[in-house]
Amino acid sequence: MIIEPRIRGFICTTAHPLGCEAHVNQQIAYVQSKRKIKGGAQKVLVVGASTGYGLASRITVAFGCGAATLGVFFEKPAESGRTASAGWYNALSFERTAQKSGLYSKNINGDAFSNEIKNQTIQEIKKDLKKIDLFIYSLAAPLRVHPKTGEKHRSVLKPIGTSYQSKTVDANTGVVSTISIDSATPDEINQTISVMGGEDWALWVSALQEAGVLDQNFLTVAYSYIGPDLTYPIYRNGTIGRAKEDLERTAQSLKNQLKSLNGQATVSVNKALVTQASSAIPVVPLYIAILYRIMKQNNTHEGCIEQMHRLFSGQIYNGKKIETDINQRIRMDDWELRTDIQEQVKQVWAEVTTENIFEISDLKGYQQEFLKLFGFGITGVDYSADVNPQITS
Repeated sequence: MIIEPRIRGFICTTAHPLGCEAHVNQQIAYVQSKRKIKGGAQKVLVVGASTGYGLASRITVAFGCGAATLGVFFEKPAESGRTASAGWYNALSFERTAQKSGLYSKNINGDAFSNEIKNQTIQEIKKDLKKIDLFIYSLAAPLRVHPKTGEKHRSVLKPIGTSYQSKTVDANTGVVSTISIDSATPDEINQTISVMGGEDWALWVSALQEAGVLDQNFLTVAYSYIGPDLTYPIYRNGTIGRAKEDLERTAQSLKNQLKSLNGQATVSVNKALVTQASSAIPVVPLYIAILYRIMKQNNTHEGCIEQMHRLFSGQIYNGKKIETDINQRIRMDDWELRTDIQEQVKQVWAEVTTENIFEISDLKGYQQEFLKLFGFGITGVDYSADVNPQITS
């Protein structure tokens, strides 16, 4: 099968197994090129382990700390005439390379919101790891079936209070236009909080703690985003922002819950990056394209793997107390939100049009990073070769 990218809206419906493997191995090589992270986690659970920040976190703790990792995700294997999802190929590639390197690695594919997957994960921990010292929660999903009520909750990307109008870009064509989005209803806000907020994170921690599989000095980390004034109406002051506020409040309650273990719970506020989740948010791809150009010019640009390596090596396992803001969040968006960076972003934002977008932004870089998420555009991969998409191990 000759596999080519098929892009529909903000998603690519195909993925290249060899390209995904090469992309995973590039990230592994980056971590291996750095010094070993001393005093890092040794037994780690990552929920949302197959793409983006979750995958980069798993790579960092495995190849940077030498940790055994258990990854949970919800991905689709290949079917007749269709490729698997990129996350499926990513997870298998990681597992293969980790095991070749002598690192424990297992994957669990299923609905992380469900009690069944939580129980299966706990059984795997008891059998192989006994206890874990780090739990990374990096789950992004459009739908959640509540494990207690069975009710389906759907997240939406909407402003709150008033409708919102702003520039946006079709990342495939480069056409800049104006988008108008109606404000969310109270029910939409609550449903988004249910999907993307902190309840499931807390349910995971409680289930793990009650099962007795959390080690002393246990740490759990979840990921959030704040962003600049430009994206506030659609992100931080919108439905997703409400969910992230709930996630951050959950960290505070988990800290109290984990006191008996001398445990910690924290949220890392990360940089805007091209991920499958961020590509779905109106306005954000245009902002990222502009941000990328400016941060690259200032030599401060990071991808997922660079950001996660800096988080774990420079903040969490640096031998010192973790630095946080007044809301007790780790701020990995510090380089993005530098005043000089954001002033330049605003200037370009005011000037950007369809005619000049490739000149004054890094939309080309955005497009390249988007395709890499699905294993395309990776140097050294022969995309003209016949490939078997049915990879299961």
